[in-house]
Amino acid sequence: MAKKRQLTAAEIAAQNEAMEAAEIQQAFEQGTNTLRDLISPSAIEIHSDYFRLGNKYGRTMYVYGYPRMLYTGWLSPIINIDEVLDVSMYIYPVESAVVMKNLRTKVTQLEASMNVNMEKGKVRDPELEAAITDAEELRDQLQVGAEQFFRFGLYITLWADSLDEMKFVQQKIETILGQQMIFSKVANSQQEQGLNSITPQCTDQLQIRRNMNTGAISTSFPFTSADLTQDKGILYGVNMHNNGLVIFDRFSLENANMVVFAKSGAGKSFTVKLEALRSMMIGAEVVIIDPENEYQKLSDAVGGSYIRLSLNSDVRINPFDLPKVIDSEDANDALRANLVTLHGLFRLMLGGNQVSSGGQVVPALTAAEEADLDQALIDTYARAGITSDPLTHQSTPPTILNLYDTLLHMEGTGPQLAQRLRKYTTGTFAGIFSQQSNIDINNQMVVFNIRDLEDELRPVAMYIVLSHIWNIIRAEQKKRLLIVDEAWQLMQHEDSANFLFSLAKRARKYYLGLTTVTQDVEDFMSTKMGRAIVGNSSLQLLLKQNVSAVDVLSDVFKLTEEEKRRLSNFPVGQGLFFAGSNHVHIQVIASETEEGLITTNPAAKTKIPGQEG
Repeated sequence: MAKKRQLTAAEIAAQNEAMEAAEIQQAFEQGTNTLRDLISPSAIEIHSDYFRLGNKYGRTMYVYGYPRMLYTGWLSPIINIDEVLDVSMYIYPVESAVVMKNLRTKVTQLEASMNVNMEKGKVRDPELEAAITDAEELRDQLQVGAEQFFRFGLYITLWADSLDEMKFVQQKIETILGQQMIFSKVANSQQEQGLNSITPQCTDQLQIRRNMNTGAISTSFPFTSADLTQDKGILYGVNMHNNGLVIFDRFSLENANMVVFAKSGAGKSFTVKLEALRSMMIGAEVVIIDPENEYQKLSDAVGGSYIRLSLNSDVRINPFDLPKVIDSEDANDALRANLVTLHGLFRLMLGGNQVSSGGQVVPALTAAEEADLDQALIDTYARAGITSDPLTHQSTPPTILNLYDTLLHMEGTGPQLAQRLRKYTTGTFAGIFSQQSNIDINNQMVVFNIRDLEDELRPVAMYIVLSHIWNIIRAEQKKRLLIVDEAWQLMQHEDSANFLFSLAKRARKYYLGLTTVTQDVEDFMSTKMGRAIVGNSSLQLLLKQNVSAVDVLSDVFKLTEEEKRRLSNFPVGQGLFFAGSNHVHIQVIASETEEGLITTNPAAKTKIPGQEG
């Protein structure tokens, strides 16, 4: 048997050196890999109508046909669909001179075809006439530089975990596009080119394009994804654009005010009650003015305070109450602010400002009466020991009875004003607002019910209740929601409308979110104060509207034609939800437990959320 020769030291050293050189060469070659080598898949499987990357299946489609007219946002349903998609758009500018030449040729051909048809006695072809009209209009726009011309390619690659799932997604895409008369096809036998066209390399290997002018191209603006989901806040509903959740904190906006517009039965009260219930879960206090007895069930369910105002009840609210404010600036201004509020209240009590047949505003009080009333109010407070000094504001406030007595013994118009106030002191409406307050708002939910008040007294009651709530809000700042249902009743009178607007303007300073709810959109928006309240509300919810109200809201909220059309046809519980500069199509959804607490309609037994006004 042959023996192995022992390696010499020199040979061993040479062998080690060779191995080290090989390792260095290998490391060098590994370092020369490009970024493409690192991010590329290990393999790709190409078929005629799909491709496969690892465990994912993909399919590229292209759009080849468009309707005569494209509307803004037509691509939004695709962008917002809850599927994994890659969308690629290629836009190539075309020289206007080339387009003009081609259009002249095209118009000549179209007119020749129309003349031939006329000579043969064929019936008119509307499609041919429309094509000639469109071509001529485009020529005019190009000639004056108002339009430019482009070639537009749109490709969509959809991804799925299986072929069946991919087929389902494809059907969804084709249905969404087909509803808008936009036609698409799978890039058969061109899936590799389709994949290369959809990757961010700007290589249009499919080269399937369509002529479009500036207006048509602008409608395909892709950044239309409407998402109103935050890390904190409450659930308002489901985003119908992409089936995402609308979770929002209204206090994160520049102000926390909200307006809700809807016709009767569209679900506005259901939505507002749902928001109130969910806001309580995150620590907010809720105060509600309820004109129609719709919130009692909710109040009872959460252990709230339900205050029923009527001439027969024992509840008393004194409009002369002063806020027990801690802030020195507010304390110094508390008496003056309440005097201004009382001026508006007594104008409302005495009939409010009226509009004459000639359109002129006839004030409820003359200048002399205003002056005498102002002096009487100051004197009434002074007799109770209350002056502009904040230290005196803890004294027992006067009442309307004290004001009546002051006016009765004044010179000038005082006695006349006293007689006009008599029905609130010793007359029909005596008691409810002419005695010291006996209510205490010390609960997470407080509801003021004014349904049983006479129609004439209802705006006065809403004004006084709002004033009383505002005094409490100023005294202690907490996260609060103030819900004013059927707010159009306040907008009918100038002074109460001004007061509501004042609340909307100042609410943020006191950590308050004002929610204004109304079904009488036209009356609300026809007033200057109504539009101002909307302008001072960062959140707006538009549920189903009467056809007559759609144009009014469209003008204020700058709605698109599609949104205008939907606004009068929304099912119950669906609407447009505006938050700052964003808005989405929302579906308000409640759990069974929440629905049981909120709804007051027997139709709720059918499990349709929000089936009430």
